[in-house]
Amino acid sequence: METKAVYFIGIGGIGMSAIARYFIQQGATVAGYDRTPSDLTEQLCREGALIHYEDNVELIPEPCRERETTLVVYTPAVPHDHSELAFFLGNGFEVQKRAQVLGTLTRTLRGLCVAGTHGKTTTSCMAAHILHESHVGCNAFLGGISKNYGTNYILNSKSPYVVIEADEFDRSFHHLSPYASVITATDADHLDIYGTEEAYLESFSKYSGLIVPGGYLVLHTGLKMKPAPAPGVKVYTYSREEGDFRAERVRIGGGRIIFDFVSPLGGVEDVELGVPVSVNIENGIAAMALAQIAGATAEELRRGMASFRGVDRRFDFHIRTDRMAYLSDYAHHPEEIRHSLLSLKELYAGRRIKAIFQPHLYTRTRDFYREFADALSLVDDVCIVDIYPAREAPIPGVTSRLIYDCLRPGIKRQMCRKEEVPDVVRKGGFDVLVTLGAGDIEDYAKEITEILLPQS
Repeated sequence: METKAVYFIGIGGIGMSAIARYFIQQGATVAGYDRTPSDLTEQLCREGALIHYEDNVELIPEPCRERETTLVVYTPAVPHDHSELAFFLGNGFEVQKRAQVLGTLTRTLRGLCVAGTHGKTTTSCMAAHILHESHVGCNAFLGGISKNYGTNYILNSKSPYVVIEADEFDRSFHHLSPYASVITATDADHLDIYGTEEAYLESFSKYSGLIVPGGYLVLHTGLKMKPAPAPGVKVYTYSREEGDFRAERVRIGGGRIIFDFVSPLGGVEDVELGVPVSVNIENGIAAMALAQIAGATAEELRRGMASFRGVDRRFDFHIRTDRMAYLSDYAHHPEEIRHSLLSLKELYAGRRIKAIFQPHLYTRTRDFYREFADALSLVDDVCIVDIYPAREAPIPGVTSRLIYDCLRPGIKRQMCRKEEVPDVVRKGGFDVLVTLGAGDIEDYAKEITEILLPQS
C-alpha cells in the first residue's frame, strides 16, 4: 500500500504522538482523534496535524477517507465501540496498533528497545540522547518528553538505529523484533490484562525470544522471568552493584553523583549523572550498555550522560534550592514509588519529605494497595488523592482509602480530592515535596510551583 495519509485514534498519547511526528516528517497527511486537547495535541497541530476531539465519523478529513492510501493507527486504550474505529474496520481500511507500526520499524532499522515494569522511559531517553550526541546517531520513539529536545521523537535518516520504549501493556511489545534490548524489571503489573503474575512473566519471556539472531539481551539481575533468547543472542546482566554492566566507586555528595562504569565492552571512569538521583545510576548503566552495543565510544558515553537533562514527569524538579525542593514523578507502580522515595531520602537525608500520591486505575489499586502503602510509608507525611480512573469504570469498594488504611502506624496521613491539592500544599510542614502518579495530578504542577516559590 502506498501510504499518503495516516489517521490516529488516540493521537494525543505520548507514544502515538511520536509516530504521528514521524509520518508528518515523511510528508504524509496526518490527522486524528483524541478525547481532550493537550500540550501534545496543540504542538502536533502546529506541526501540521489535523485533530478533533469528538468521536464523530463526519469529522474525519477527506484525505483519510481514501481506503487504498490511508493507514489507521490506534492505541489499545481506545474502547472497541469507538465509532471512528468501527468505521475504518468496517470499511476495509488497513488498521494497525501503534506497536505494529513500531514493529515494522524494528524490521527496517536496528531496534534498540527498553522493556520493563519501570525505568524504561528514562532509560530509553538516556540511550537516545547518548546516541544522538555520538557519531552513531539514532532515531527514537520515546514514552516521555525529553528535556534535551522538547519532544518524544528523534529523526536521523542516516543512522541504522532506532530507540524504542517496548510497552508490555496489551502485550504490545510482542510486535517488535529488537536488535538489542534491555529488560529493567518484571514486577507484576497490568493484571487487568494478564490475570496472573505468571502470565505477565511469560509475556516477558516470549519478548526475549523476539530478539534477532546476532543481537543482544541485557537483563537486570534477579528478575523472576525466564529468558528465552534465540540461538546466537548474546545475554548480559546489569545492576548498580553486580552483573556484567555495573557501577563501581559511586560518589554521592554536593549535589553530584559520579561513578565508574564497568563493562565487558570496555569500562568508563568518572561518569557523572546530568540528573543526579540514585535511581538514575541503574538507568544510566542500562542506557550506556545499549549505546555501547551500538558503537558509542567511552568519551561519547561520558559526555552524553553528563549532558542528559531528564524527562518530563520523571523525577522532574520544578523547584530546587537549599531551602526547598518540589518535584513531580510519573511513578504509578509500588516499586517505582519505592525507588523514587528511596532516591529522595538518599538525596535529602534528614529533611522533611511529603508525598502526594494519585493512584492510577481501580484495578491497579485493588491489586497492589498494600504494596502502595508499604512504599509510601518510606516517608513520614503522605496525602492520598482520589483514584484517577483513566480507561476504567469504578469497582465497588475500591477507593484510595484502601491504601490510606494500610499506611504505617504513626505516619502523618490525609486523604483529599484532587481539587484540594493546592490547599494541602499551602499548609506546608515539609522541606521536600513530591507529587506522584500517572494521572492528571501533573495539571497542578504549575500552581504548586507558584505557591512554593516565595518560600524557596
